[in-house]
Amino acid sequence: MGLSDGLMLRVAGSGDIPAIRTLQALSIAILQRGYLDDAQIEASRVSMGLDTQLIDDGTYFCVFDDETLVGCGGWSNRATLYGGDHSAGRSARKLDPATDRARIRAMYTHPDHARRGIGRSILMASEFAARNHGFKALEMASTEAGRPFYERCGYAVENSFFDHNGGVAVPLYTMVKALTPVD
Repeated sequence: MGLSDGLMLRVAGSGDIPAIRTLQALSIAILQRGYLDDAQIEASRVSMGLDTQLIDDGTYFCVFDDETLVGCGGWSNRATLYGGDHSAGRSARKLDPATDRARIRAMYTHPDHARRGIGRSILMASEFAARNHGFKALEMASTEAGRPFYERCGYAVENSFFDHNGGVAVPLYTMVKALTPVD
């Protein structure tokens, strides 16, 4: 799938994992500033990150600017709402499109490439794929920094909660969106 400004979106492969992890760490460290304090940013690393099940499932996307990874994210038909391979409480249980909402997962943009449509392109690709797999709605766990972006993309806050890591509370939001049927 092509994007503007010479950017290219494609499904992530296992060879992309090192670059994805590097991008995620940079995005957490930089783009959470102004929304979280230093302790919360550090604590958020415990619950954020890459769930390689997404890559195994073929539901995770990468955006490249030439050879440089500048964005990543995807969707899932599994029960885990958020978190990486290292996070507690993950579940590989498959969701039922008739009764469950697909998940938007692990969205990250390189700080030098923010506000160029990268996140929106990944989100649109994820919504399209989830819809094609029969899902009628999506949900995600959004950070404070991501919430305004997702609201602009049609997601609404369903509830708020705190992820507690090392005694530090990190605010998160469950956000949802109904998918419009394809004609």
